[in-house]
Amino acid sequence: MTRALEVESHDTATSETGPSRSEEGGEQLFSFQELARLDEALTMSSRETGLRFTLYIGDLGKPTRSRAEELHAASGGKPTESVLIAISPGQRVVEVVTGAAAARRIPDRACALAVLSMTGSFANGDLVGGIVNGLRQLSDQAGHPSGLRRPY
Repeated sequence: MTRALEVESHDTATSETGPSRSEEGGEQLFSFQELARLDEALTMSSRETGLRFTLYIGDLGKPTRSRAEELHAASGGKPTESVLIAISPGQRVVEVVTGAAAARRIPDRACALAVLSMTGSFANGDLVGGIVNGLRQLSDQAGHPSGLRRPY
């Protein structure tokens, strides 16, 4: 039997409103197909795990961790059951912030491995693929919420 978990909508934030634009020349950072791919990956991660995944791409300032934690707290929903992936391409920084409940299911080591995977893809010029793979790793680690697990 397949059961679906209803989750609240997730957020994809960029440093500017509307389609992401780079700082130089106003060219789009993501195509509509790439945005759709990111949206699908965030939605599937949230549905499969019952956690709320959010993504921020933009400058984090200094210190980056503090800013990422502020964004996580302001992301809405239940912060304890949320995971924020904050990426600052210009600073070459990726921060993963997990709420207390999410941290029990996604330990720091799993977050570090997902970041390592993402940065490897970023180095090869694949920002979207790196994010999608990182989301897959994090959601695989989190597993299904206890209410959706099948008893064996």
